[in-house]
Amino acid sequence: MGRVSTAETGRERQTETVDTEAGPARITWLPARTANSATPAKAANSATPAENASARLVLAVSHGAGGGVETRDLRALAAALPAHGVTVALVEQPWRVAGKKVAPAPKTLDAGWRGLWPALTAAGLPVVAGGRSAGARVACRTATELGAHAVLALSFPLHLPGKPEKSRKDELLGSGVPTLVVQGGNDPFGRPAEFPPGEYELTEVPYADHGFAVPKKSGLTEDQAMEILTTAVTGWLSALA
Repeated sequence: MGRVSTAETGRERQTETVDTEAGPARITWLPARTANSATPAKAANSATPAENASARLVLAVSHGAGGGVETRDLRALAAALPAHGVTVALVEQPWRVAGKKVAPAPKTLDAGWRGLWPALTAAGLPVVAGGRSAGARVACRTATELGAHAVLALSFPLHLPGKPEKSRKDELLGSGVPTLVVQGGNDPFGRPAEFPPGEYELTEVPYADHGFAVPKKSGLTEDQAMEILTTAVTGWLSALA
């Protein structure tokens, strides 16, 4: 396991490579920082990127099957949450680190996530497991087993487009921990109205598609859409603590 630290836009950003059963994975850490400060507060003799005086929990979020951690929703959370005492860990699955174009089977994704968990929990803070699309499914499937504090499911793929009869609701309903779903109002993988009743919370981003893009004719800008998302997640995480 290795770690390389770099500075970006005035905030410390650390990357950590973790060996897993599915191959090397990568975590990009954005440590919690004090309010109104661009600099993370450091704990004395900090042993892991998650450890600093401001952090109250870790949000670990992974990407979907069609992209990496550069998506608008993950970038928005990484920018917004550290000022609220949340260390954000952007997780890249082994297949992405290896440069592959196609995601492997769910069991391989789960194995990669399990292998990362010790690094995510090393600071001794509560860890919220999260992800977008396929990453949200992984978080739901493994939450109880790994002892996740909660699950954040961004753009949960309730079904394939046009195939609502092949529902993945059991994965969502089986998370076993407090769960927040943030879903685009026009997501072809499952619109908010299609979601089943259950013990989870759901926030809708109006007009948004699976990637939280909004059409110009909606009157909602991308910045406004991301503000809806980050406000919902920030409030939910605060309530968890």
